[in-house]
Amino acid sequence: MKIIKHSDTNEDLILIQMSDIHEEGMIEKELSLIKEMTQRKFGFVVCMADNWNRDLSPWGSSAVFGDEPFGGGGSETLDELIKLLGDKRPGQNMILGGYSLAGLFALWASYKSDMFDGIAAASPSVWYPDFLAFTRENEIKTNAVYLSLGDKEEKTKNPMMRTVGEAIRSLYAQYKDTDGIKTILEWNEGNHFKEPDLRMAKAFAWCIENV
Repeated sequence: MKIIKHSDTNEDLILIQMSDIHEEGMIEKELSLIKEMTQRKFGFVVCMADNWNRDLSPWGSSAVFGDEPFGGGGSETLDELIKLLGDKRPGQNMILGGYSLAGLFALWASYKSDMFDGIAAASPSVWYPDFLAFTRENEIKTNAVYLSLGDKEEKTKNPMMRTVGEAIRSLYAQYKDTDGIKTILEWNEGNHFKEPDLRMAKAFAWCIENV
């Protein structure tokens, strides 16, 4: 995993985005949009996974589109991420975010580690097999969770991905009923691939104001 620092990481607020090379072109625009949405200073770190399906999946699963299965390398990725970030300073807040499968990873990580004060999950892959069961059986360790989805994402022929709308509504209801968690579910216009940079910017901006 490669870490790219896009702004000063000595700030008291650090945004960490899980990504890979296919999102590289959207990062600069996203960063500019976040700066337009908040007056707070922040550091911005992008963590580039070596293999999207392997490194960002919490456990192994068969392919749901194409031929590539999910390798379940999330634990190794999280361990590496925590080691690379190092210890938080007193008073420092860290927000972990991601889009699609990276958003799922960010949510899952908030159950495995208490390092992250907010989770910015834009169009997260909450359709992932057994993820909802995992959230019901484990305790979340963050204070703020942003969720979003495109209003056309659940209108797909893929039977697994078609469950994403029901899953994210269920997850949002679960977080709303959990003491100590601020949460929101925002619906965006369009399918899964529309304006990911804007969706991520809105996710981080909300977390910045709510951690």
